[in-house]
This record gives sequence, structure tokens and C-alpha cells, in this order.
Amino acid sequence: MIGFYDYTVILTYMSLISASIGIVVSLNGTGHPYMGVFFLLFCGLCDAFDGKVARTKKDRTGMQKSYGIQIDSLSDLVAFGVLPACIGNAMIRVSPTLDEVPRFKHGEQFAFPVALLFFIVVMLYILAALIRLAWFNVTEEERQKNESCGRMFYTGLPVTSAALIFPSVLLLQYLIPADITPAYFVVMLITAILFLAKFKIRKAGIKGILIMVAIGIVEFIILVVRILSLKGVL
Repeated sequence: MIGFYDYTVILTYMSLISASIGIVVSLNGTGHPYMGVFFLLFCGLCDAFDGKVARTKKDRTGMQKSYGIQIDSLSDLVAFGVLPACIGNAMIRVSPTLDEVPRFKHGEQFAFPVALLFFIVVMLYILAALIRLAWFNVTEEERQKNESCGRMFYTGLPVTSAALIFPSVLLLQYLIPADITPAYFVVMLITAILFLAKFKIRKAGIKGILIMVAIGIVEFIILVVRILSLKGVL
């Protein structure tokens, strides 16, 4: 078979599988945004350590390194580009306020023109994620040719930040009684702009990664409580 299947790529493959399940779950039935966020958080956990795991293999060939860069970006596009968009789609479908907006056509799932506006934001977000990841691939390959040390800074906001940003938005529902669906798409638009913005951000070290993982765990626990309360368990 073509491809590589050693331990250096397992976390990347797991992230893609998690994202795929999250997409299906988010769009199933009437929509399950909170369930989709679980898989988004798991994708973020995999991404936090996939690079460090890969670098433990000291005898990687140039082809293996290049392959790792490519599949990481392809997986990230699905996990942090498409999955947040599907979660947003699910939020529209379960929104209690958008149902009150006059519909474009009787029987349609989404209100118009609000849904059209959100749809445009979703498309711009996925496009921004794609452009950023493609740009990263090109610049990273050039950097590795000229530098032996690891990358110290990123230009713009890394797409993997979506794993913490969008769960945080959904958790606002605990603090704000109003429907947060519009806020989700406002944040999505701002995030898309930051993906492509020209500013330097320091790459997180192991301490920074552990802090982000801790934040993700807290978000995960709160989301579990949220879902159980919605189901009447708590």
C-alpha cells in the first residue's frame, strides 16, 4: 500500500477520523452541535502532540517529513475548517430564534436571508483555513531547507486554535440566556480574518501546550455537564 503507517502519523490519522465522526454527528437529524464539539476537542488534543511524537523518530527520511506536513494540513482542513462549519450548521438548525425569522420558502430548514449570510461566513472561513494551510506547507518546506531548528513563530492565527475557540463560544450559553448562534458566526468571521492576518505569534512550547490541553479538558467537562443537563440526567 502507498503511504506511511508508523507511529509518527497515528495521531494525525486519529484526528481525521475524529473529525469525520464529528461532521456526521453534527449534521445528523436536527443537528447536534454540542456532540460535534466533543470531536473537535479530541482533534485538538491529537494535533497538540502529533508533531512532537513525529520528531521522536530521528531517522525519518525527507519523504516521510514531507508526507507528515501534507497529511497534517489535510487533516487540519477537515478537523478545524470543515468540522467547525458543520457545527455552525447544526447550531442554525437547533436555534430557537432563527425559527422565528420569516422563511424564504415554506418548509425550508433555514431562515432567509440570515441563513444565507451565515452560509457566506462558513464558505469564507473554510477558504481562509485552506489558504492558510497551503501557505504554511509552502513556507514550512522552504524553512526546513534553510534551517535545522524548529519553527519559533507563526504568521497569523494557527487553524488549530479552532479547537479551543469554538467550544468556548458554545460554553457562552451558560452565561448568556440569549441564543448564541449569531455570536458563533461573528467569531467564525473574525477567526477567518486572523488566519490570514500578517502578525507574529510565538509557537507554544510544552508548557503552553499543557495549558491549552488543560483548558480543553475543562471545556470537555463543562460540555458533558451541559449535555447531561439537556437530557435531564442532571
